[in-house]
Amino acid sequence: MKEAYELKLPGPQPLLQIGMVLYPGLTALDLIGPQSVLGPHATTHLLWKTRALVTSDSGVSIQPTATFGDCPDNLDILFVPGGLGTSDAMADEEILAFLRDRGPRSRYVTSVCTGSLILAAAGLMQGYKATTHWATRHILEALGVECVRARVVVDRNRISGGGVTAGIDFGLALLALLRGDDAAKLTQLMLEYDPAPPFNAGTPEAAGPELTRLVLSALEPDDRKMRKVAAEIGISAS
Repeated sequence: MKEAYELKLPGPQPLLQIGMVLYPGLTALDLIGPQSVLGPHATTHLLWKTRALVTSDSGVSIQPTATFGDCPDNLDILFVPGGLGTSDAMADEEILAFLRDRGPRSRYVTSVCTGSLILAAAGLMQGYKATTHWATRHILEALGVECVRARVVVDRNRISGGGVTAGIDFGLALLALLRGDDAAKLTQLMLEYDPAPPFNAGTPEAAGPELTRLVLSALEPDDRKMRKVAAEIGISAS
C-alpha cells in the first residue's frame, strides 16, 4: 500500500510491516484510524481472501493489497478491526486459520473494537487482558478473555483498542512502543488529534440509560448473532 506521506525521524527507521485483515462488514474507521497513525511509518498490507473490493458496514469499499496467501510470513503488527460483520468473521474458518498461522509469528497481535472477538475466536486472546466496544464486553468475557474497561489495553504483545474512535488512541500507543514517544507525538500533531467532542455522550455512563438502551436495541440483532457463533465454537455467551 502506498503511503500518502512519510514522517522523517532521526536515525535509521526501517518500515514496519503491518497486516490489516479485511472482511465484509468491517467498520471502516476501525481500520482507517490506526492506519492513519501507523501508515507513515510502515508498509501496510490490506489482507483478504482475494483482491476483490471489500465493503464495510457503512457501504464504503476497501481495496485489498494482498491475499492471505501473499501476506509476509513475519509481521511486526497483525491487526483485526471490528464491525457489524464480526459474527460472520468469527465463524469464517479461512480467516481463523490465517490468524492462527500468522499470530504466533507476529511481533504484536492487535485489534480495535470487536476485532478482539475475532482474535478470541481464533484462540489468540485467551490468557491475555483485552478490550472491545462497550456493548460487547460480555461476549469477550464469555470467550474466556479478561475484559478491561479501557480505551487501550496492552498485555505483553497483545494490544487492543475499544470501540471505533479508540483506534486512533490505539495506534498512538502502539507507535510509541515501536518508535518511541516522540514519534507518536509528532504523528498526533500531524493528524491534529485534539479531541473536543460537541457532546459528552461517548460512553454509557456519560450518555445515560435512555440513549444506552436505544444503542443496545439497535445492536441487539448483531449481538444475538455473535452469541450464536460463540455457542457454536463451544463457548456460551451469557
